[in-house]
Amino acid sequence: MNVSIVGTGYVGLVSGVCLAAKGHHVTCYDINNKVVDSLNNGICQIYESGLQALLTSVLKDDRFTAKLISDTTFFASDIIIIAVGTPSDNGKIDLSYVKQVSESIGKYIKSNKNFVSVVVKSTVVPGTTDTVVRGIIEENSGKTLGQFGIGMNPEFLREGNAIQDFMEPDRIVLGHDDPKTLKQLQQLYEPWNCDKIAVNTRTAEMIKYANNSLLATQISAVNELANIVASIGDIDIMDVMDAVHMDKRWSPILPNKTRIHPEILTYLIPGCGFGGSCFPKDVQALQSLAHEVGVKPRILDAVLKVNEKQSYQIIELLKKSLLDLKNKNILLLGTSFKPGTDDVRESSSIEMIQSILDEGGKVKAYDPIANKSMQNIFTDLNYLHSWEEACDGVDAMVIMTEWNEFRGMNLKKLKKVMKTPLVLDTRNILSMDKLSEYGFQFDNVGRKTVL
Repeated sequence: MNVSIVGTGYVGLVSGVCLAAKGHHVTCYDINNKVVDSLNNGICQIYESGLQALLTSVLKDDRFTAKLISDTTFFASDIIIIAVGTPSDNGKIDLSYVKQVSESIGKYIKSNKNFVSVVVKSTVVPGTTDTVVRGIIEENSGKTLGQFGIGMNPEFLREGNAIQDFMEPDRIVLGHDDPKTLKQLQQLYEPWNCDKIAVNTRTAEMIKYANNSLLATQISAVNELANIVASIGDIDIMDVMDAVHMDKRWSPILPNKTRIHPEILTYLIPGCGFGGSCFPKDVQALQSLAHEVGVKPRILDAVLKVNEKQSYQIIELLKKSLLDLKNKNILLLGTSFKPGTDDVRESSSIEMIQSILDEGGKVKAYDPIANKSMQNIFTDLNYLHSWEEACDGVDAMVIMTEWNEFRGMNLKKLKKVMKTPLVLDTRNILSMDKLSEYGFQFDNVGRKTVL
């Protein structure tokens, strides 16, 4: 199929390259000439494991190209996919980019004689595709639904695992408001052998929000439990959750008595809260929509409130351990919101850094790939190039992101170079027995404390 994708950000580029790798002819459109030129030269403007190599491959096979967008650029497209950003605007999603693209698509459809399906992949609240997008296209094309198609195909891409998630999905949602678009989507995803669910566009939009809201709820729920445990004392939240994970409804027991440990259990481990470009924005957007339709989203309200306070819990532990942060050198290991990405959007590290600076502390930071991204927010921090270099002479180390290289740190060496051997492991990746063996002080919400 001939596929046009508007937007070369995280979702648009990953989708475009992966669809091309499956045999479709894909054109990705952007408003930035530098981005277009870079992509056509095989250079990704975003970081995602495996994306660079896959882009090189599809360019070599002439199945992918990038172009500047205009009202007349969607030539010979069977499907036009909208994959532009929908940033948060005071809890609501900003539809400016979606509206602009819909207008351009409408002008193209006006002069196009062939049937084309317009499919939204951007994350938008229920009712956006069949009212806002459809309405703008009809207004600018002079045509009605049936003369063009409308669909909604949500993405479920995890940063750091996006290529695998697209190529080996657990399900594909085919949202449509007309039968021709359903057929187009079925043809588009014919190379994929997985569960596919066909629903209307509103249901497709809601599936995305329900999915992320429930995962975010798990994270806040376990962090709330950790806060309760911390107040009770003499309980290790990790022991609690290890036992909870053994519930056969979470970890099914096979006939041979071995257990399956589903990945969803990673959302039931206490930490410093959720961040990134999806969970905070999506929960806030659904919360806002609920208020608009007259529903009080009490659980969503609580999920966001717990998450907002979780970084505060960590900074309070740090203050308790050091008594005074003024002029103290604090090292943050990990600035991205999760491992495998350079994305720092809504990262817990941002609030931690700001809190430390507000208390008069000094911050050193190291992240395997996200230093540059965080520099766009905090330009004057001391960014280091290795954890060994970063640990030298610090009063405390706070692990904010569970990069694998932090799991294998040489604790003996770490103890020698730190001014004060104090560790706050917010991701629970280090062995407390090992930390105790080497004489570290350590603390974390809901866990054993040695100070």
